Formats: sequence, structure tokens, C-alpha cells
Amino acid sequence: MVGRVKKKKKQDSSHNITTNRKASHDYHLEERYEAGIVLHGWEVKSMRANNRANLKESYITPNGGELFLIGAHVSPDATTSTHEVVNPTRSRKLLLHRVEINRLIGSVERKGYSLIPTRLYWSDGRVKLEFALAKGKKQYDKRAAIKARDIERDRDRDLSRLK
Repeated sequence: MVGRVKKKKKQDSSHNITTNRKASHDYHLEERYEAGIVLHGWEVKSMRANNRANLKESYITPNGGELFLIGAHVSPDATTSTHEVVNPTRSRKLLLHRVEINRLIGSVERKGYSLIPTRLYWSDGRVKLEFALAKGKKQYDKRAAIKARDIERDRDRDLSRLK
């Protein structure tokens, strides 16, 4: 009798490197996309070792029919080779299908949207970037969101006291 071999459960390979928490505060995030990103070896090594990346001041811009991540900071690891010139804030090319790139470039140029990076994470051993097509919030929109969040928090707190 031949025994049945159990298949191993596929582990959740999504592992956050960093998130841009300020993005949802400053923008109305509408559509989310996932893209590959072109990195140097030292950048991948640094992210693997201690998740040393920052998306806080970064944005995505079209250039020559391609999309580039500008302003993302990847701190070099201490073991980075000394003969390599390290630029932690260099622009990095995003890898998407041509149809998606054309659609996003059209939205940015014609409709006034911005492309805002929201999350950097591991997926099957590769670094992926999640970004959103977004519209900027006005100051009164931000105040209204903060007020609604405070009201919701107070309501939940009052309900928990009654229990």
C-alpha cells in the first residue's frame, strides 16, 4: 500500500519591511497596485538583515514611459563592501506590465492623481512595493478625519465601560 504524502502548508510569505503610515493621513488612497522593484545587492542584504528602509518622504514619478520610486531611503548595512559607492536615496525603477504603466501615467498626467508608496514587503523571496493612486487631502479633510476618529474612539470607550 502506497502512503499519501502530506503537502506542507504554504506559509504566508508576505512580510512587511516598512509601511508609509502617513500616506492615508495626507491622501485619499483609491486604487492599490503591486510592483517589483529593481534593487542593488547591498539594498536587499540590508533589508533582509534588519528591515532598514523608509518610505516616509517618497513618491513615484513617470519618466520616459517608466515609473521610478524617488526619495525612498535604504540604509546601508555595516557589512556593505567598501569598494561600492552607496547612495541610500537613489531612484529605483518599478517593474509593472506596460498596460498598467500606461494607465497609471495617464491618470497622473490627465486626472491630477499622485502615486504614493504605501508598503514595502517580501513576497516569495522578492521585494515588492505596494503603492496607491491617490488624491491629496486638504487641511479641512484631515481635520474632519481626525475628528471622526476621535468620536469613534470615544464611542467605543463608552460602550466598553457599560459592559
